[in-house]
Amino acid sequence: MRITEIKVLPVDGDEKLKAYVSIKLDDCFVVRDMKVIKGTTGYFVAMPAKKMKDGTYRDLVHPLDKPTRDRLEALVLDEYKRSQEFRETPLAV
Repeated sequence: MRITEIKVLPVDGDEKLKAYVSIKLDDCFVVRDMKVIKGTTGYFVAMPAKKMKDGTYRDLVHPLDKPTRDRLEALVLDEYKRSQEFRETPLAV
């Protein structure tokens, strides 16, 4: 399975939530509403989740093993950083 597209939608004005992310897998399956979060030890990717009746959250989709999660997170965070660099680059006049 390959991640064939990553779309980053930056969020302004929030201390922790930095962006929403959608990924496309093998050009045929989309996962929306992933989040780039700034935590106490750095940035991480939160999976789309549903709030349960007891107030806890449960991931709707998620990687099944650590190597897959690490690879997904690295690709998403790299694209987030690229999008931030692009936003901060002044336009040539």
